[in-house]
Amino acid sequence: MQSVGIIGVGLIGGSFGLALRASGFSGKIYGVSSTNTIQDAIRLGAIDRGLSLEEAAKECDLLYIGQPISAIVHTLERLAPLVAAETLITDVGSTKCEITAKAGLLLSPDQFLGGHPMAGKESRGVLSASAGLFRGRPYILTPTQQSQLDTPRVGDFISWVERCGAHIITVSPEEHDRAVAFTSHLPQLASTGLALTLAECLENETQLRLAGPGLQDMSRLALSSFAIWDDIISTNTTNIEHALEVYIDKLTELRDNLQTQRLGDVFATAAGTATRIRMQNK
Repeated sequence: MQSVGIIGVGLIGGSFGLALRASGFSGKIYGVSSTNTIQDAIRLGAIDRGLSLEEAAKECDLLYIGQPISAIVHTLERLAPLVAAETLITDVGSTKCEITAKAGLLLSPDQFLGGHPMAGKESRGVLSASAGLFRGRPYILTPTQQSQLDTPRVGDFISWVERCGAHIITVSPEEHDRAVAFTSHLPQLASTGLALTLAECLENETQLRLAGPGLQDMSRLALSSFAIWDDIISTNTTNIEHALEVYIDKLTELRDNLQTQRLGDVFATAAGTATRIRMQNK
């Protein structure tokens, strides 16, 4: 891999460029974004210079699409007639079924590999990018065929992702979307629902000040932009609806057992899962 084109040099795309450089990548890193973003990304060292999408399609061994889901789909449509057969395209979309289905219609299996780094921040844009964003985090790959992982170009890409500090997890697009409805999308909506509840039920700012750090932890995700989550929810609605139904059932169970011995068992089960989550992220 000698040249990388990052299409959408925002938080994730910019962080990938910075992480590649920090990991020893000596090839060219190009960016496809707005003029202001390109200038910021060059100044930060995330890319070497900007290119048009057409230029990047001709120049780059790897095209790394760091855009929101709907923009990724549109970019795949634009890239399909431009990209060389030997170029690898990957993306960072938070849902995978719609993106991989579109890629399957437009590209050969060897040209596209779906991806989703499980890393991020509430803030957006290249100015929030960090070389360490992927360190210690899962990086999910979603091949539609196992043979997609066996090509030299994919092996090269995976080796650089691992050098950036991430650990690879491989699942199908369908399993990915079912799982992240619980592990990512539900936490976001739970945080949003909690903040909405406080907005409607607390009577004044003094009451809001009667909170410890737990409330900040629980409401952190409510700071996330709806512009990002609109795409995620619209492309994974059925799985998210199921996750919310299960969560509502568990909240109802908590409510119904506030004065029973069963509540202790519920706390113990939940604590066990919370411990497992923390062990996974060590």
